[in-house]
Amino acid sequence: MALDRGERLFTTGLVLQELLQGFSGPKAGIQIIEHFSSLPLVVPDRRDHIAAAELRNACRQAGVQIGTIDALLAQLCLRYRLMLLTTDKDFGLIVRLTNLRLWPAGGALN
Repeated sequence: MALDRGERLFTTGLVLQELLQGFSGPKAGIQIIEHFSSLPLVVPDRRDHIAAAELRNACRQAGVQIGTIDALLAQLCLRYRLMLLTTDKDFGLIVRLTNLRLWPAGGALN
């Protein structure tokens, strides 16, 4: 596991928001906030939004449809050279067109 190896983990407000929107009940929300409070946030700036739009357009031109949020998450990982932990297979399509790295290889969680 990454934490066992001393690797640094990051998240974004986008991920935190999606998790909070996906769980029901205030207790679950409090637990999510508590668990994520120790992770540093990677915050997109103007150039990230521009690059994410360019990434999404390039993907679309290559016949790959990705969402706005996924494009921004991929852009943040590309900019900061971070490996993305995801179970979303759409990111595997982005890997084919960019230098995006998924953890573990292939993006599937075991």
